[in-house]
Amino acid sequence: MEKKCIQIKLKPDGSMELETHGVKGKQCLKYMDIFAEMLRAQITDSAFTEEYYETETAAETQVVEEVEAKA
Repeated sequence: MEKKCIQIKLKPDGSMELETHGVKGKQCLKYMDIFAEMLRAQITDSAFTEEYYETETAAETQVVEEVEAKA
């Protein structure tokens, strides 16, 4: 199973840049929404990586749903 992570870069102006790794398909959008809610932040711009266009698995969907339930 591929390792999943979210890379967070804090910029000097106080803004943040988040990038998911190992998350296929539209699941990355759910992770971004969860982080935006937790940080009380607004997503102002986004771009898709190659992984966005890959097929997600049922296991990935379950993990995101479990994280959302705990939030």
